[in-house]
Amino acid sequence: MPPKTPIKLGMVAGARPNFMKIAPLMAAFIGDSDFESILIHTGQHYDQNMSESFFRDLRIPEPRYRLEVGSGSHAQQTAEIMKRIEPVLISEQMAGVVVVGDVNSTIAAALVAVKMGIAVIHAEAGLRSFDRTMPEEINRLVVDSISDLLLVTEESGRVNLLKEGREPGSIVLVGNLMVDSLRHNLKEALEADTLERLGIGTERFALVTLHRPANVDDDAKLKEILAAVEEISEDLPLYWPVHPRTRAKINGLGLNSRIHLLDPLGYRDFLHLQAKAAVILTDSGGIQEESTVLGTQCLTLRDNTERPVTIESGTNRLAGTSKSSILDAWRQTRDTPKAGVIPPMWDGQAGQRCHAAIRAFFGLPSGSV
Repeated sequence: MPPKTPIKLGMVAGARPNFMKIAPLMAAFIGDSDFESILIHTGQHYDQNMSESFFRDLRIPEPRYRLEVGSGSHAQQTAEIMKRIEPVLISEQMAGVVVVGDVNSTIAAALVAVKMGIAVIHAEAGLRSFDRTMPEEINRLVVDSISDLLLVTEESGRVNLLKEGREPGSIVLVGNLMVDSLRHNLKEALEADTLERLGIGTERFALVTLHRPANVDDDAKLKEILAAVEEISEDLPLYWPVHPRTRAKINGLGLNSRIHLLDPLGYRDFLHLQAKAAVILTDSGGIQEESTVLGTQCLTLRDNTERPVTIESGTNRLAGTSKSSILDAWRQTRDTPKAGVIPPMWDGQAGQRCHAAIRAFFGLPSGSV
């Protein structure tokens, strides 16, 4: 009897948030002879701190394909990924493509795959901010509308997809892949000498991240956020790993000496800071989730969130983007910290549940490898 040909499954990652989600997925398929997992790195994030250090820290295997797309506008980047990934999918004769999150790599790969008749599997499906001015929201809506299997992190995602008319059988609540990476790496991250290397003492500190164009590219909004950050720094020092797009906007603004600007950090160093911080001020979706699991107070510098469970159950507060709203949220957090609980299935086993769901999608028994 001839050997069985494994099912070829493309795993697509391209930007920093993708890597924490793709690592547990790749690990879950190790040893499964029914599948051949092929990692495709689009190169949407491509420098050492935004990409390569994450491959090392998360022990992600070397991608079979590096598309090296680089930066560009949303249209340029999405189009370039589509052009470069199509010949890969053709030559490998993929049966399925797994896309994660909501970045340009996600929508580009999904569009090419669905037009070629390749099954599209979306991990982190169903999240909605209900704000169509966010490019990520458009990506989420489009990818979910063309995906065959929808792997959901929280109950709100399942509810949103059902309201949008998706069949219940196409939706599987699996938990949070980012939490898998966090749980698998936290001990090692906390053992690192991160605070010493960065010159952070034993006093309480806040951690800041800011990268969304709606905040960074709007001068008036950025001015409001920075004014709030400066006032909060009077209560405790702030450490800010600065995204390249943000660095270009704040250079020369003369922030006070209690706001410490850092280069982008690798995964474990940043995880260490998240765990040790008294509070995190961020506009990142993933950090809302990670802070909830770590029990760290979080102020989200946005007017909405696609991750409501982090507010309903976790340690997150919506702080808005005006100086007054951010300071109000800071005072509430300082005076009455949220206790928070970890949402269901955020237990480090999402990768295994995704594996089981994908096997079932292809008609394979869950227990076989």
